[in-house]
Amino acid sequence: MLIIMSKTAKQSQIENIINRIEELGLKVHVSKGDVKTIIGVIGSERIITQIPLEAMHGVEKTISITSNYQLVTRDFKPENTVIDVNGVEIGGLEIAIMAGPCAVESLEQLILSAKLVKEGGAKFLRGGAYKPRTSPYSFQGLEEDGLKMLAKAREETGLKIVTEVIDSESAPIVAEYADVLQIGARNMQNFQLLKAVGKINKPVLLKRGLAATLSELLYAAEYIMNEGNYNVILCERGIRTFEDYTRNTLDLSAVAALKQISHLPVIVDPSHGTGRWKLVAPMAKAALAAGADGLIIEVHPNPEDALSDGAQSLTPENFNNLVKDCVLIAEALGRKITL
Repeated sequence: MLIIMSKTAKQSQIENIINRIEELGLKVHVSKGDVKTIIGVIGSERIITQIPLEAMHGVEKTISITSNYQLVTRDFKPENTVIDVNGVEIGGLEIAIMAGPCAVESLEQLILSAKLVKEGGAKFLRGGAYKPRTSPYSFQGLEEDGLKMLAKAREETGLKIVTEVIDSESAPIVAEYADVLQIGARNMQNFQLLKAVGKINKPVLLKRGLAATLSELLYAAEYIMNEGNYNVILCERGIRTFEDYTRNTLDLSAVAALKQISHLPVIVDPSHGTGRWKLVAPMAKAALAAGADGLIIEVHPNPEDALSDGAQSLTPENFNNLVKDCVLIAEALGRKITL
């Protein structure tokens, strides 16, 4: 349920309503706009009806939310959510560029990658320390040693770190090093993991599952937010279809749809979405045109030597050229990318 406070509502009236709701054991989320305050009530509407809300001072009206997910919707929060990642925003005017190798392979490789993507315009360094792979014989990542390398790269370049969390047991360890916790496509419906990162005070980048509907993606985000962590970034990274030319089918209609349904930032991964480096740049540019708030792109100093996903990784030169094109697209859309 949403409680819309009147323009003239006093802070004491808002606090009175919040206290009454919390006394019933329900959660609240307060969204303060330029004109009005909206109080979102999380929990059973059968319980909330025990309070005569519309008779209380300062209340303009109440709205019942009919969908089972509540926190992710624009009904709950009409304005866009802008997430501050230690001074770098995602979801605002600036388009966020995240780039780096699929996997952390060595300190030398990572530091070089970090310096190169920073020169190209990235504000975030992506890199996997834990690598859930389809084959048990594939490179599984350097784990905590890889996390330490990511921290070293941040120390040397100032880039924010985006790295994957693969289970609830390792989540606290990853959170010690990462600025943004990534939930991979295969873990999108790992509900215990979603609950775990929901209890951690770090932004979460939630990738759409290989065969997940938009509704299922939003339910996954709801799991995280229901634990108290509202800093969720949705990521379209391609879904599995009958098409086998590309690694996945990048669903850019999802970007426009999610921006209508939800207030959460939406970014796009054209690397996993296509699996072919030659397709990454055109799909990245199309993603911005569709309304994406950011891009997460695989970049490797020597893609042919990469231990993971070399075929979809851009060279630093190709990455630089892509970002320069994206700057022009952002300007045409009334947004910006700061190099």
